[in-house]
Amino acid sequence: MAGEFMIGESLVGDGNEIAHIDLIIGSKSGPAGLAFTQALSRQSDGFTTLLAVVTPNLPAKPDTVLFNKVTIKGANQAVQMFGPAQAAVARAVVDSVASGVIDKSKANDLCILVGVFIHWEASDAKKIYDFNYQATKESIQRALQNKPGIDEILQKYKAARHPYASGAEA
Repeated sequence: MAGEFMIGESLVGDGNEIAHIDLIIGSKSGPAGLAFTQALSRQSDGFTTLLAVVTPNLPAKPDTVLFNKVTIKGANQAVQMFGPAQAAVARAVVDSVASGVIDKSKANDLCILVGVFIHWEASDAKKIYDFNYQATKESIQRALQNKPGIDEILQKYKAARHPYASGAEA
């Protein structure tokens, strides 16, 4: 690993089910591990952290915690976070180990923190699952490959426009 922890990001999908993942991966003995333990032990109203499990009693490895990036305001949004979003993140993490993106020999030494966005009007569980799965896989791969690199960023940033800036960048 290049640093004590790595950052990954991915935006996938469209509509209210769009997935935007912010991800940290690093050693349990470093700052990522500290953030991991603090995330699990410091819950607050509307902001819940949870372990990513493929199914109850079968957690993702590396150990993974999800946190919501917007306030959960009702049961529907909570079920989407604890259901399709959690399942998607857990499966993406384990699939990343199975495919060799995450080195299997490091699975017990690493931890992953995943920020998940669930739109308050999202309704399609399958899209929530599919978009979060893909975004998590991409975020992991980008983090571990340190992508995009600074040269790519410098090459593209002047022409790039944020899709939700509503033209403010022009």
